[in-house]
Amino acid sequence: MTKRNTQQRRHTILNLVNTQGEISVDTLAVEFETSEVTIRKDLTALEKSGLLLRRYGGAIALPQEIVAKSNDKQDSLRKMAIAKAAANLIKDHNRIIIDSGRTTAAMIPELASKRGLVVMTNAINVAKRLLSLENEPTLLMTGGTWDPHSESFQGQVAEQVLRSYDFDQLFIGADGIDIERGTTTFNELVGLSQVMAEAAREVVVMVESDKIGRKIPNLELPWDQVTTLITDNNLAAQARQVIEACGVQLICVEV
Repeated sequence: MTKRNTQQRRHTILNLVNTQGEISVDTLAVEFETSEVTIRKDLTALEKSGLLLRRYGGAIALPQEIVAKSNDKQDSLRKMAIAKAAANLIKDHNRIIIDSGRTTAAMIPELASKRGLVVMTNAINVAKRLLSLENEPTLLMTGGTWDPHSESFQGQVAEQVLRSYDFDQLFIGADGIDIERGTTTFNELVGLSQVMAEAAREVVVMVESDKIGRKIPNLELPWDQVTTLITDNNLAAQARQVIEACGVQLICVEV
């Protein structure tokens, strides 16, 4: 079988596991003409994305009861579409920041084809997913004080680390969008998000359309700090007009 890029290979592996129910590492290594180390990385990445379960020597498909309980298909499709659009903005050798959050983390498998990336993050789950990529981008961690609410590092130490670097892009989510003011959050710790935005030449906000119009008390990033907003095509026309009038590039992806 001809070699495929990482994303294509993992997609095919997932189809094989779901079709056969169980498959071994050595079988996959022969099938894709690659090393068992590479296959183990693939299976680890797919398990961390909640798509299969690892077992000794291979992997098995998710039990149907787990799929039914944990997988909101439409929500997953929206996140994947937004993540793909975000990854398309990244060039080889870019220096980027990926903030904590499920939508931003969904972008990581899409980075498999990028070369020479330098990635800073404040989230352990993001860091682990990055390390599973075959192209192994250079990973930087902010450090700081662990915040259990956002499941990320925050505080002055993290802010000081970020101020020591400059980046091409920041990718960040939001709990809500005030269409007239900017991104909003339940978390009262907004200092690090603002430092992230100051450290990056472009700020890309990734958020599902049902969060747009949700006014949460804590303003995180005002529109004058946001370059691009990526959402799905269910965004209302009036909201689109207001956001674009604030000078924000709007990308609405098809789901």
